[in-house]
Amino acid sequence: MVRPSVPEADAEIGVQHPVLSHGFVALVDYMGNDAAIVQAARVSYGRGTRSVRDDRGLIRYLIRHRHTTPFEMVEMKFLVRLPIYVARQWIRHRTASVNEYSARYSIVPDEYDLPPPEEVRRQATRNRQGRGEALAAEPVERFRDDLRRVSEEAYAAYARALEAGVARETARLLLPVAYYTQWYWKTNLWNLFHFLSLRLDPHAQEEIRLYARELAGIGRKVCPTAFEAFEEFELGAMHLGRKEQLALRRLLAGATPEEACHEAGLPLLREDGRPMTSGEGVEFLEKLGRLRSGDAAP
Repeated sequence: MVRPSVPEADAEIGVQHPVLSHGFVALVDYMGNDAAIVQAARVSYGRGTRSVRDDRGLIRYLIRHRHTTPFEMVEMKFLVRLPIYVARQWIRHRTASVNEYSARYSIVPDEYDLPPPEEVRRQATRNRQGRGEALAAEPVERFRDDLRRVSEEAYAAYARALEAGVARETARLLLPVAYYTQWYWKTNLWNLFHFLSLRLDPHAQEEIRLYARELAGIGRKVCPTAFEAFEEFELGAMHLGRKEQLALRRLLAGATPEEACHEAGLPLLREDGRPMTSGEGVEFLEKLGRLRSGDAAP
């Protein structure tokens, strides 16, 4: 039996793709490719499948109908260097094997993340966990100066603690989340798709989106046909709930968007009569807006 190999993916092994000020993503190894997905599916479907649809058509069928198991036959292992605050978001995805750099055994390098000025923005008014509009130059530069000062002072204190004999596992408490860690991250293709569907979304934090883009670029070289289908039917898809489908039917029958939302039970007004700024009705109208603009992806 010969191990499947993709020349474009083989050329990626060990290549560090820079992210942020000191981070990177690198492919360490992979198992399987588009052919492995097809092979696994045909074990389930039995003989004769090849005559019904070609490999590309089968992969697109599997994605459309969410037959996930064949995609789990492909695995990828990455080496990722990332700030601790990004790592804390990343680790919420519990569908991977992770082995992280240990600050109990090793000394943390003196490298911290410093966001560029354009990424230091106001708190968003609608998305309570995200950034909104731009800030004036003065608070932006004050924040960046404070981040430099706090990080440098923290690392100096960390170094003094180590020099004084404080155990590494205790001295690391002095370091802020702007400092970098790294880990091996191994996942199967379907779980990678799930990660990307969440972390490429515009509502995700910009820094983790940058890492997601690099993962997607590498993964696309391992399984180009599967990624094409994922981008078509997952990233580029728009999901409509039952009430949203009812509202869409009312729209097609001639109702206004407001009438359609009302009839479908998608509220647009608060109890005091003021317009809602979030909720199911507002999100449905946003979906309509994306359809009109030709941008169905979130």
